Formats: sequence, structure tokens, C-alpha cells
Amino acid sequence: MTIFRTLAAAAALAAAPVPAAWAQSGPPPGCTEAQHDDFDFWLGTWNVYAPDDGPYQGRNTIVKSQGGCLITERWEGAGGSTGESLNAYDPLAGAWRQVWVSPGNFIDYTGGLDAAGTMVLEGEIFYPGNGTRAAFRGSWTLRDDGTVRQHFQQQGADGEWTDWFTGIYVRVEEDPRADEAEAARAG
Repeated sequence: MTIFRTLAAAAALAAAPVPAAWAQSGPPPGCTEAQHDDFDFWLGTWNVYAPDDGPYQGRNTIVKSQGGCLITERWEGAGGSTGESLNAYDPLAGAWRQVWVSPGNFIDYTGGLDAAGTMVLEGEIFYPGNGTRAAFRGSWTLRDDGTVRQHFQQQGADGEWTDWFTGIYVRVEEDPRADEAEAARAG
């Protein structure tokens, strides 16, 4: 009797009308509005250096997916650190959002392009190791030479902002210091 009921239920579901969204003949069009391209200057595979011709810091790979709706980041630091982020324009909030996850910290912040074209995000950082959190902000600036300057700051208990990280992104295929980066990656 149980098999009969299961078959009857399956037949009823099969005969039920399918919602229009499920019956599309192809994939949805994706995120084609201009604001979904605001962070495209960050796409690519990058060697990251400290400012002023400083040492190699790591490699970051930034990829757009999901029909242009999502940007994923995968960081591999020179010292063995790792982390990943999901980045998307949130049409409900009208802002960009990044959620960064690594073994050492979790960052969640939102924002968008400023008048100069710099991506500026503000939110909070959380350190699971000790349970502390702080206000946090980041900026990504496309520079005239095609590199990207990434700058992070954390707010202290005294209200003062201090530099947390600054990196200069150089596209791997255009990096005049690529040999140095590869040697650092090889360890």
C-alpha cells in the first residue's frame, strides 16, 4: 500500500503545473546592469607586493562567475596564509558586499565606487581566535599604470584608524618582477 501511495503522489506532482521560472528554455540572462561591472578592474590573476617596490606578499586570483553576478577571490599569501571572498552587487541594498573568510579572520563589509572610481567598503572584522571585532574598511584603486592599490584599515578601541594591509596588485602576465614572485612562491 505504501508503494501505491508513493507512486500516486509522484504522479500527482508530475501532473502539477511547473512554475514559469523553472520552465525556462535556457539560463537566465545574468547580471547585465552596469553596476555589476563596477569591480571588474580587479578581475585577473595578480602578484601582490608591499608598496614602494616592497617584497612579494602573495598571489590573488579574482574571477567573475554566475552570469556576471558574483566575483570570487582566492588569496595565497607568501607566508602560507590563505583566504577567500565572495563579492556581489546586492540590488536589494543598492551596494556592493564582500564577505571574506580565512582561518584568522572574517570580514563583512559593504559600499561602492566613490566619485574617483575607487571601490570603498566599510563594515566589520571578526577574529575567531579571541572573539574580538572592530570596524574595518577597505579600498581598491585602479592606478594609471594598470596596477591596483588595495588598502585596509582597522579602527582601534580609541577610535583611531590604523593601517592593516596595503598591497600593490600587478597582473601576473605584466609583472616585471615575476621571477621574484615565482621564487617566493616556490619557497
